[in-house]
Formats: sequence, structure tokens, C-alpha cells
Amino acid sequence: MIGKLDLYRIFQVVSQNKSFSKASQELFMTQSAVSQSISKLEMELGVTLFYRTPKGVTLTQEGEMLESYTRQALTTIRAAEDRLLDFQEMKTGELRLAVGDTIARYVLLPYLETYHSQYPQIKLKILNGTTAEIIAYIKAGEADVGLCHLPIEEPQMEIYPFKEIHDVFITSSSSNLALDEKWSFQSVADLPLILLEKQSNSRTYVDQFMTSRGVTLKPVIELGSYDLITEFAKINLGISCVVQEFVEEYLEKGIVKKLPLLEEIPPRHIGVIHLKNMPLPQAAHVFIDRLKE
Repeated sequence: MIGKLDLYRIFQVVSQNKSFSKASQELFMTQSAVSQSISKLEMELGVTLFYRTPKGVTLTQEGEMLESYTRQALTTIRAAEDRLLDFQEMKTGELRLAVGDTIARYVLLPYLETYHSQYPQIKLKILNGTTAEIIAYIKAGEADVGLCHLPIEEPQMEIYPFKEIHDVFITSSSSNLALDEKWSFQSVADLPLILLEKQSNSRTYVDQFMTSRGVTLKPVIELGSYDLITEFAKINLGISCVVQEFVEEYLEKGIVKKLPLLEEIPPRHIGVIHLKNMPLPQAAHVFIDRLKE
């Protein structure tokens, strides 16, 4: 069928022009090449499609039947090509994105606002979840792109780090802790800690780093979001481990204070991920390019 598509296109042009010579001009082909193409199509179909006369050609009964079908088929193909062009030019399409609450609030929104203002015709589908759930959404084909905390070990995923972040410990501005001296990790571990739940990627990263330094963190409170653990620290219920970039406003206003450490926790990244060897929709390609910029 694919091999015959060009033959059907030539057949349709000849049908419209009722002439091999006029069809050859429209198709930018020699008249001989047009004639040979029609003969080849007739041979493959086993029917005569045109009556050849000195004044031109006319369709046979079989030719008239085929012309009605090819006209509809080629019209549909042209419509599909126009639709594909709309996708390429971002006039239509859908961005299916999976992201966690905190990254959505503190990282995604400015990108999404710009993207939506540039491409208002693109529909947005946003799925919310933890890093593990984001990966599951993408593997299940429910989302094309995910934004999550790195590092992750997923051989099936293409991973692009795009924003560096720093894990820090904060305390209330009303806390009486000594902030003019640097704290060791062990001394921090002895404080009443408020941490994210263990299944979070951020908590795993901090726990593993502390373990590498011979320190085990035993929180008195475990919560499901950065906003909550920040609010708990704000009212002096304990020391929270948060991403500094997510609490910059509170730090600048003095609502919370950063605990100075003898050694900083190494920075990590927020990354954009998608399945390897899986074609991405144009809307997702453009979104990823925006993040990389």
C-alpha cells in the first residue's frame, strides 16, 4: 500500500486534468513518467483505469470508482498532514506532566506560566505525586514528562538535571539555639528533628549522606510536605531539614534561620525525566527545551 501511494497521487492528478501532459506539468514529471506510473498502477490492480484518446484520457467505470475512493483518501491524508503541521507549530497538542506539590509550587509555576502564554492552544494535564509515583505515571504512559528530585536510579529514563538545590536545617527565629557557631552533624542529630517521610526522595538523600558521615537521623516528627515541616519549624516545634531555595522568602524576612554547619550537605538537583527510546510529543519537546534554557 505504501509503495502505491505515489501512484494513487499521480492517478488523482491525471483524473482531474484528463490529460497526461497537463498532469506532468502539475507534478513536475515527464509525460512518459506519468504514463508509465499509470500503466504500473493498472498492471498491479489488474484493471484499465483510463481510455486513451487523441484528445486526452477519460476514466473507465473502474477508474471512476477508484477515483472517488482515492479522492477521499488523499483528502484525509492532506488533512492529517495539516494536523501534524499544527502539532509541529504548537497550534494544538497536549502537555502531560507529572510533578510533586513542592516542585510545582516553587519551581514549575514560572516555567508553566511562560509556556502557557506562548502556546495557549496546548492543553495541560498535570498529575501530582511523589518521585516514585511520577516514575510510575511515565512508565504507564499516563505522563510524558516528569519533574522530580534527583538523584534517581532508573535505567529506562532519560534524566536532565536543570536546577541545583541545597538541603539545609532551619529553626524558628524565636529559637534560643546558638547560631553564631557551626554545628556538627551529630549535634544536629541530637536536636528534635522534623523531617519528610522516609519514602520521599529528598529524605532518602539526606539520610544516606548522614549515614556516610556516621550519623543517624531520628526525627520526632515526620510529615509529607516541605510547607508543613517549614511551618512546624516556624512555630519552634523543632529543627526542619528543607531545601533552601524553597524557603528563601522566610530566610530573607527572618521568619526562620539557617543552622550553620561545620560541613554543608552536597547540593543535588531537580531534574526533568522521560522514557528513553520513546518519541515525545512536540509539546513535551518544547517544554523540555524551555527547562534546559
